[in-house]
Amino acid sequence: MEIILKEDVIGLGYKNDIVNVKAGYGRNYLIPQGKGVIASESAKKVLAEELKQKAVKLAKIKAEAEALAEKLNAVSLTISAKASSTGVIYGSVNSLQIADELQKLGFNIDRKTVTVKDVKAAGEYVATVRLHKEVAAQVPFTVVTEKDAAPVVEEAPAVKPAPEVEEAPEAEEEAPVQNEE
Repeated sequence: MEIILKEDVIGLGYKNDIVNVKAGYGRNYLIPQGKGVIASESAKKVLAEELKQKAVKLAKIKAEAEALAEKLNAVSLTISAKASSTGVIYGSVNSLQIADELQKLGFNIDRKTVTVKDVKAAGEYVATVRLHKEVAAQVPFTVVTEKDAAPVVEEAPAVKPAPEVEEAPEAEEEAPVQNEE
């Protein structure tokens, strides 16, 4: 008996596959559970048309993903993080922070599509953004410590105050002047 699968069935096939199964398995399990339909000629024609339309949509989605990947490959991010004096950052830089930085640049990227290895020190790294099952973009980013990220303001050299010298006792000897009338 030929069945068109409506969803993935482990050990049997994937959605929209036409498979041969025993009649009892098809009638008593696959069809009642909604996992498949009988592969009649009309059902095969409908499936072929659906696959054709789906292929056009998938090609369009893939083309959009490739265009976005080209734009993302040209982007370079700088992320500031609090760090110790040795350059080891507190916590780590993760996909959420990278997605937020991309949002600031106008890219609508879901954080779940961003993968990044452990980033626990200042330096240069690369994040991978999966846009489609066949398309991925590499986004380079630099992690800097907040001390390095703060704009450097040049200050005039500080003038050291002269050491305080005790005033001479003359100041104490001065008496208020009295007006004599």
